[in-house]
Amino acid sequence: MTYFAVRIHITGIVQGVGFRPFVYNLAGKYEINGWVTNNASGVTIEAEGYPAALDGFITALKTQAPPLAVIETITVKTAPVSGYTGFTIKTSEEGQAKTALISPDVAICDNCLNELLNPADRRYRYPFINCTDCGPRYTIIKDIPYDRHATTMDNFVMCQACRAEYENPANRRFHAQPNACPVCGPAYRLTDRTGQLLADNSRDVFRAARERVAHGAIVAIKGIGGYHLAVNARDGTAVARLRARKVREDKPFAVMAGSMAAITAECMVSAADGQLLQSAARPIVLLAKGAGYSLADGIAPGNRYIGVMLPYAPVHYLLLEAQDIWGMTSGNASDEPIAYEDADAVERLKDIADCFLIHNRDIYCRADDSVVRTVFDQPYFIRRSRGYVPAPVGLARAMPPVLAVGGELKNTFCLTRGKQAFLSAHNGDLENLPTYQSYIAAIEHFKKLVNVTPQIAACDLHPEYLSTKYAAALDLPKVAVQHHHAHIAAVMAEHNLDGPVIGIAFDGTGYGPDGTLWGGEFLVADLKDYRRLGHLAYMPLPGGAKAIKEPWRMAVWLLNELYGQDFVRLNLPLARNLPAGWELVLAAVEKGLNTPLSSGAGRLFDVAAALLGIRQVINYEGQAAVELELAAQGLTGKVLPYSAGEVGDTWELDFKPVFAALCQALRQGAAVPQLAADFHATLAAAIVAVAGKIGNATKLNRVVLSGGVFQNVTLLTQVVRMLEQHSFTIYLHRLTPPNDGGLALGQAIVAGERSR
Repeated sequence: MTYFAVRIHITGIVQGVGFRPFVYNLAGKYEINGWVTNNASGVTIEAEGYPAALDGFITALKTQAPPLAVIETITVKTAPVSGYTGFTIKTSEEGQAKTALISPDVAICDNCLNELLNPADRRYRYPFINCTDCGPRYTIIKDIPYDRHATTMDNFVMCQACRAEYENPANRRFHAQPNACPVCGPAYRLTDRTGQLLADNSRDVFRAARERVAHGAIVAIKGIGGYHLAVNARDGTAVARLRARKVREDKPFAVMAGSMAAITAECMVSAADGQLLQSAARPIVLLAKGAGYSLADGIAPGNRYIGVMLPYAPVHYLLLEAQDIWGMTSGNASDEPIAYEDADAVERLKDIADCFLIHNRDIYCRADDSVVRTVFDQPYFIRRSRGYVPAPVGLARAMPPVLAVGGELKNTFCLTRGKQAFLSAHNGDLENLPTYQSYIAAIEHFKKLVNVTPQIAACDLHPEYLSTKYAAALDLPKVAVQHHHAHIAAVMAEHNLDGPVIGIAFDGTGYGPDGTLWGGEFLVADLKDYRRLGHLAYMPLPGGAKAIKEPWRMAVWLLNELYGQDFVRLNLPLARNLPAGWELVLAAVEKGLNTPLSSGAGRLFDVAAALLGIRQVINYEGQAAVELELAAQGLTGKVLPYSAGEVGDTWELDFKPVFAALCQALRQGAAVPQLAADFHATLAAAIVAVAGKIGNATKLNRVVLSGGVFQNVTLLTQVVRMLEQHSFTIYLHRLTPPNDGGLALGQAIVAGERSR
């Protein structure tokens, strides 16, 4: 029988996931001779054997790959027979174009967890246990190919036992780059805020940290992607102390539970929620509080939902017992980036944390926890970061190399390479200087990791965004993409849609080409361009950005529009408790002083919340809208009068009649929760009505929904169901967030398409 040889090249996430040992063992099974190696674009195999054996080997490569591997392409070419004896793993190749994909950081696998908790195992209670199926990846990688010397493990020389595992193809730690043990690997220490050692390289360090949390202390814990601030979630005094020290008045804290049983005792968990919670990515999952909810009020004050995650790093299992639930929030002061470097963490967190649980393995790339919820039993991102980055979004066709710099808030950036779009981890709000500095450094590192030299810079139209200014300073051709077009294009890219579609982009603020602030937009869009066929009626923002933080300003303007100065005598919550300076607000609007016009849908929620007495001043972005939705939940709303008319060739949706109806109902004693539900029902009906008019005019039936307002699941659910009743096909975000965290993907796609 004739002996054949083939050269196989595999791309995808095939480094750092046990792929080479998998190939090695598969070769033994099929009696294949040759070799396998990592290179900068993936994995290359030279295989010699009989035809049937080669066929079985190649099929098994596709169907039996390790759990963390993601194969994108397999190329098989005939090669000359070299007469290899046996099968070997060759040293990684250098000097080629670096296009290999890097695995995200993933949770500890079951095998490692069993060893971690087994007193007979040599890695019993060792907090850095890992294998090729689990552990840190993206956060420790400095360069590719993915080998130990290119990670932050390069300072730790493997002991004889670890080296034997690393070199044994039959061992699941074969070429596991972070491989280590208590003899040769990183270690934790516990210090007070002055650096005084409290406990060190022993099992007592975790017991000591746990006891401090149990007694009300706030402990800063260095994990995989940065520092967390941990507190006993059932200790109201400790939670209040953390909230005060972190200067975080109302925004909920996430929690980490020691087990699924602890979560189900506190929250309502669907089957889809459970899958997300226990997935290898281990995101924070937003869950409704259950009947047995018992955590401190300060964890998620006034909120029916709470962000929950399960342990994902070995250290979490050493700290939390099964019944425990700890508040586990990012290690930062409000609005700052998460701390990940030890000296910086101690300096920035010393006035918040009582002590520090620190390890001596560097984090190279910070990564916040991802935040996801389930919508229609599928994941719906709020923040895409640890566990998902840097896995790419696959594109329908190849793009030129684009750097899309994202927006100002909830920033991410995006790099394109061929048919792949690489969205960065969550950066945060660029108006914070440390965040902006971190953002610039992250772009440079990301360009190196994915080996992209951008040829085009894509940015938002807003000239004052720091990301736009950063793009302007680059020596590259610029493509400015309208904010809401980018939102719609991001969803289209996820679903490989070309267009045209009806795009409904509802958020708070996005710069319009007419110089106003858009935010309630009905577009007909493809990947290159768009037409604006509808929008919310413009309203002034008295005081500009101040109006967003103080919703009462727009509400006072609106009451004056509806009732004149007589509104002060009406029996309305806002009229009964008018904030100081309200007359100056009206005077400023009258004179046109610092009162930009906005069609933002987020502002409708602000006005409704202020009119109903729910929220006059916000302490975090979107708080008024969040609390308005919470008030409405569980109630069926009725549709109030609204106005939708044509102005030229554009539909304009005016909610003044809605606000007038809300005020009238309030004066007649209607319940605020019911009116909140009526507002949601009316907005959903109005959205669908305008979409229907645009659909009739354009003969389009594909609708794309995007923008931060569609994080409101009450509104989203109603809109989707009503659109389906009108025979529309609906597309939602599934791989990126609907908020500005997904903006860069849309910018990149539009810029790439326009450059063709």
